[in-house]
Parts: sequence; structure tokens; C-alpha cells
Amino acid sequence: MIQPETYLDIADNSGAKLAQCILMPGRRSFSRGKMTRAAAGIGDVICVAIKKQLPTCQLDRKKVYRCVIIRTTKAIRRVDGSYVKFDNNAGVLIDAEGNPVGTRIFGAVARELREKNYMKIISLASEVV
Repeated sequence: MIQPETYLDIADNSGAKLAQCILMPGRRSFSRGKMTRAAAGIGDVICVAIKKQLPTCQLDRKKVYRCVIIRTTKAIRRVDGSYVKFDNNAGVLIDAEGNPVGTRIFGAVARELREKNYMKIISLASEVV
């Protein structure tokens, strides 16, 4: 579960290393009487601000970028009853068409991205869990 102000590792070679979630488009939490927050999971698109980057990075730190979540530390339940969780929260920067900005994906990627039609990210990943 990714909430606003959560830090994510960037798992591609775009040059960004660390990003902070600032907005989840389309996610609102209006419940009466309870403190609730909008949360995003694997395969959701969020808006991030880059916090750490390589010196040779072409991306601007003052802009807002879109990112797809590929790993979360919160366990997700699959249809067969199994659970899968990862060691860190990670995402991949995407452009307006939904294609990844980088040309390589580092680390494992969850299988749930296939149902959300991120086939380019699945094909670039070294391992699909």
C-alpha cells in the first residue's frame, strides 16, 4: 500500500534513484467518522517527485512524473490463496502513453502487472514473480 509521502525506489535506468509519492489520480477517501487515506497497490499509477538522482540524469527534479508501482512491502493476496510481498517499495517511471522511460528494469516484478496491460514492463523485467 502506497500512500502520499511514501518513498519509492525507482527500478529502471532512467537516472532517478528515489522518488516520493505526492498524488494518486482518481483515488479519494471520503468516509464519515473514520480517518482514512487513499492508498495504491501494485499496478496503480501514481504521481511522484524525484528526490535522488544520478548526476547524468536527464530528468528534471522540479517536475512531477507518473510512475507504476511494481513492488510493495504490503502482502497482496492472489486468487489461488497465496500471498506475495517484496522487500521494498519500487516503481517504474512512465510517459503519457504508459511506456517506461528507461530501457531496463531491475529486480523482480509482480505478475499482477500483466492483468493491467503493462506488457512492455513485463518484457523488460528480468524476473516475474
